[in-house]
Parts: sequence; structure tokens; C-alpha cells
Amino acid sequence: MKELKIVVLAKQVPDTRNVGKDAMKSDGTVNRAALPAIFNPEDLNALEQALRLKDAFEGVSVHILTMGPGRAAEIIREAMYRGADGGYLLSDRAFAGSDTLATSYAISRALKNLQYDLILCGRQAIDGDTAQVGPQVAEKLGLPQVTYAEEIQRVEHGAITVKRRLERGVEVVTCPLPAVVTVNGSAAPCRPRNARLVMRYKYAKAPQEAREVTGEYAELLDRRPYLKLTEWSVNDIRCEAGELGLNGSPTKVKTIENVVFQAKESKVLTVDDAGIDELMKELITNHTIG
Repeated sequence: MKELKIVVLAKQVPDTRNVGKDAMKSDGTVNRAALPAIFNPEDLNALEQALRLKDAFEGVSVHILTMGPGRAAEIIREAMYRGADGGYLLSDRAFAGSDTLATSYAISRALKNLQYDLILCGRQAIDGDTAQVGPQVAEKLGLPQVTYAEEIQRVEHGAITVKRRLERGVEVVTCPLPAVVTVNGSAAPCRPRNARLVMRYKYAKAPQEAREVTGEYAELLDRRPYLKLTEWSVNDIRCEAGELGLNGSPTKVKTIENVVFQAKESKVLTVDDAGIDELMKELITNHTIG
């Protein structure tokens, strides 16, 4: 197999397990400063599939592409700690407030700067749960796509064989390269950090981060150029300003509600046929089932 270039689309997301009253701004965008930032879980599943291909074949490279503020470079480092070769940070104030349409447009334009054979990403991000960005990127690039992937089984003769996890079973499909594959959370979890890679890449920084450090760091970069993470702005990806950010985002969030279940909303069943029968009748009556 010839050299295989893999790009993993990843996102730094607010931890929606801790949503509070300050989670949304008045303009309908997420208040990311109010929530801890994490590596989107299903993007980690996608990264693991990429790293497994790197383990299996010689000449495979894995790079991360992420869009966000300067701090989003942290997930590039997290990927490098696990075995990725590097990454690209797409960062500009013009991207702020992007919905899936504007996000996929910016990412697709950035991908035109790169060479790739396979684009992997998580099925969806936990801050939006739309599962739209991956398929939209494929459409904008004119690439075939495979969604709900659980395992990449083979790469040979310019095609990949993918096992998909569907609602009612499993499907195995073959797709020509280049292609976009979105990966389910049911896929193999991502491997932990490698201690040697942490020591090698812990000082890797994007330009926004590098500006905040002392002169000693500049000397370190001169000695170790692999610590320089690539950062692109709007001007680097040749795109239409009107298609970005809030201006290019027709989707607006009206409100976010934090629902806390109370004890009165629970039901205790008796462990006998009568209790089960009563529950079934109640579920049928309120049209939960049937």
C-alpha cells in the first residue's frame, strides 16, 4: 500500500455533563468560558481508528484538523501524545458563532490546503449532537462518505472496508478513497497517552500560545521545529467572509434548559407479574410504546 495520509477532524467541546444556568450567552451561542473544555469523545474514537491504521501499515501519517480559539491547540497535543504526527489549528474571530453549515464550510476550505486519502471524524460533537459536520464536509468536497463506522477492517487497492453499527444490526461496506468516515462512540476507545510522547510534545504550541511565553521558549522552538503547530486564519483558507461565523449560520439556539429529574418522576416496581403488567398498561396508555 502506498503512503496513506489521514486527517482526523476533532473538536474541543464544553463538557455538557456540567451544564448550568450560565451555559448560553444572550446571542444564543455557547458560553464556553463557563464550562470545562474536553476532547470530543467520538473524535477520540475516530483518532483511535486512524492510529490503528498507522500501527498496521508503514507510511501512514495522521494529522488533526481542529477549529476553535487558541486554547483548542490542546487537543492537537492530546492527539500527538497518543501517536498523531501533528495538526492544524483553524482559528480566527471570524469563525465565532459558526453553526454546522459555517463550520463545515471553513473546514472544507482548510482541507483544500492539505493532501489526504482519508478523512475521519466522530459521528457528532456533544455540544450540538447534530451529526452534520462530517457529512456536510464530504458533500462540499465531493467525496464519498461512510457514517456510523465502528471499525475500519481493511485498506487495500485504493478502497477501505468499514463495519457500520446501525440501529438494527451491522453492515459491512467498501468505499473508494479518498473518503470521509464518521465514527461511532461504540468503536474502540482511544488509547491512553504515551509517556515518551508527552515528554516530546508537551511544549508544542500554536502561534497564539507561543506569543504568551518567554524568550526561552523561542530558543527551544529554534532547536525543535517540530514543536511549532500550524495555525491558519481566514486569510489562509481562501473563503467567503459571508459564509463564516454568525453571518453564515442560519441555525440559531433559542434556549438551553437544564432538566433535573425529581424523585416524584420515578416509579418503583414490584418484582412480580402484576407489577410488570401494570407498567405495560401505563406505557401503552400514555403512548410511550404501542
